[in-house]
Amino acid sequence: MSGNQDLLQRSLQAVWHPCTQMKHHERTPLLPVARGEGAWLFDSDGKGYLDAVSSWWVNLFGHNQPAIKDAIKAQLDQLEHVMLAGFTHAPVVELSEKLSALTGLGHAFYGSDGASATEIALKMSFHYWRNHDQPQKTRFISLQNSYHGETLGALGVTDVAIFKDTYAPLICQSAQMPSPDSRLAEAGESAEAFAVRCAQALEAYVAEHHTELAAFIIEPLVQGAAGMAMYHPLYLRRAREVCSRYDIHLIADEIAVGFGRTGTLFACEQAGGKVSDIADFICLSKGITGGYLPLSVVLTSDKVYQAFYHEQTGKGFLHSHSYTGNPLACSAALATLQLFERSDVLGNNQQTAQQLWAAVQAYDLPLKHIRQRGMITAFEVDSVNSQFARDSYAAALRHGLLLRPIGNTVYWMPPYCLDAAEIDHLVQATKATLVETIACN
Repeated sequence: MSGNQDLLQRSLQAVWHPCTQMKHHERTPLLPVARGEGAWLFDSDGKGYLDAVSSWWVNLFGHNQPAIKDAIKAQLDQLEHVMLAGFTHAPVVELSEKLSALTGLGHAFYGSDGASATEIALKMSFHYWRNHDQPQKTRFISLQNSYHGETLGALGVTDVAIFKDTYAPLICQSAQMPSPDSRLAEAGESAEAFAVRCAQALEAYVAEHHTELAAFIIEPLVQGAAGMAMYHPLYLRRAREVCSRYDIHLIADEIAVGFGRTGTLFACEQAGGKVSDIADFICLSKGITGGYLPLSVVLTSDKVYQAFYHEQTGKGFLHSHSYTGNPLACSAALATLQLFERSDVLGNNQQTAQQLWAAVQAYDLPLKHIRQRGMITAFEVDSVNSQFARDSYAAALRHGLLLRPIGNTVYWMPPYCLDAAEIDHLVQATKATLVETIACN
């Protein structure tokens, strides 16, 4: 097996890494990962790093999880893949049935990643209105600082400049509504009151433009790329009311926050009822397979599905991906859902979250906006270091921890399998990292 330095050099010669300025790796080396176990990743030389960001928010129950791994192995002996156009198979049917029962939304359309799900939902909404003889409803709205993926359609509803601005000439632009991010509230204004104020601004815009609007796409409760921006659930309820009143779709992008991240199985549930009480579409990916295989899905209502059910081929939804509904990925997703069914995952997560909350409150460091929603804990570090994110990432690795700050926002989104010793390591290694990095101011 190759050691760290050999693999590192070969990767730099052959691989173009995502979301990366490759020249920065002249100063910040890649981390060659050889294996994973539970909450830990191990490099080629055997050093361990606690995965505090769940490998880009995908891993739910830890690396090398036996139940998910066994499900994939069993499926591999039966069927690895068949196209889903004109064919079907047991894993995709069973998964669709389970997701429908959990969300209240009736039909599932599969892709391979989060951006694919966003594209599917946007196209479905647009096409729905066309099939309903309202072809003028072509525009979309999203929240300020929103992130919904980096394909061209997804960038059209994303509001993060570093991802979007370069490609502006290629993008169908959307309008952004005031974000209910509680960090933006006025002094003395509660998160709930601020959510109501933002919902009023949403309604004012929709009331004026609803005849041309197809859908409002939103990250429920937590805007991840905005620096783990968190807001009051009342905003979701008010947004649903506005969308219903003015006849536009609401698309819930739970790609990052689904499957227990916010404390409930789906974040929309915290606004009351099932997902279907809030959303016309839900986009799911990342944790759907526990972090084992790429898969995404859009679930929507029977009303939307029926709008495409027609003798004319052109009225059908002709979007496709080669690996749509892959049996191996579906088997991993089924095993993931079974882990929720067989144990009190959400209850155990609540206990872990309480311990993390108590620990960060005890930090004697220059922190602001300490906040938590379920298994997502975040805070801003008062630092003038323009390279804070890069420096703290490198420092954390030296302390056996994988952190990936967003600007000056440090967040924990760990797998659900942390034990007491691992929680302590996460807390203490983060503190040591911050002490080291803040000292560089």
